Amino acid sequence: MADHDVNVTALLRAWTAGELDARDRLMSVVYDDLRRRAAAYLRRERVGHTLQATALVHEAYLRLVDQRVAWKSRGQFFGVAAQMMRRILVDRARARKMAKRSGQWARVTVTDAARTMPTVNADILDLDAALARLAMFDARKCQLAELRFFGGLSLAEAGDALGISLATAERDWQAARSWLSKELRPERTPHP
Repeated sequence: MADHDVNVTALLRAWTAGELDARDRLMSVVYDDLRRRAAAYLRRERVGHTLQATALVHEAYLRLVDQRVAWKSRGQFFGVAAQMMRRILVDRARARKMAKRSGQWARVTVTDAARTMPTVNADILDLDAALARLAMFDARKCQLAELRFFGGLSLAEAGDALGISLATAERDWQAARSWLSKELRPERTPHP
């Protein structure tokens, strides 16, 4: 395990124990990594979006500090951060849709980190609906996809966050990716 991982894990455990100073030190350690992940995700957002990576990280941070989680690892932390970023982006897309009702959809390019599957353009609300459907019959595959798409975690990091082996993560990722690709095809009916 790298020193960086050990430091993050130690800070997370200290934060869980109630040390607010550890929470603040943790953010200084993980801030650049969170911002890079947010920026990578936002590059796939629709053209002209107004949310910046810094704002996404700050909003996610505000939600993270309110969490009552027994932090165990760096992967778990980035997994929860990925969930927060997903919720923020979905909430913004829903609000934009409600405000405009013009049918203009926010475009999100869904690709895996290794770029091993063809790029799929999907509305973030369609992606969220597809992930919700996936969760109904396989919550772990949904969590893995969320960690990959929204958290930018590698398969090893995502597997660690979910407590599964790399081989299992690879199998689950292949299945989830195939299922989502099918669900997000343009000929499918858009979400309700």
